[in-house]
Amino acid sequence: MSTEEMPDPIILASIETPTLTKAELAELLFDRLGLNKRESKDMVEAFFEIVHGTLVGGQDVKLSGFGNFNIRRKAPRPGRNPRTGESIPIKARNVVTFHASHKLKAIVQGDTPPEGDFE
Repeated sequence: MSTEEMPDPIILASIETPTLTKAELAELLFDRLGLNKRESKDMVEAFFEIVHGTLVGGQDVKLSGFGNFNIRRKAPRPGRNPRTGESIPIKARNVVTFHASHKLKAIVQGDTPPEGDFE
């Protein structure tokens, strides 16, 4: 595929930083859906509270067309202090992992054109 055939990357016009923040998500809801700013902020907060609570409760979160957040149990293991070389035990713990969907991966790689508003 030549550079002329490559689709343009998805760029959200109202985002000026390389990181998407909750405030920017709320602003996008305000701009695109016509919600008032308070409703937009509350909706973003509610979404993240639900995801957070679900993960803390030990359940996975699956967002169709986007990806999955999974809780994984890591076993205890020996570690090493990089400064001193001293051996230190690392306790067992739960970690959150994210696996992007094939659809999201294809869009990010430019293999598939975006389908508009991800609905």
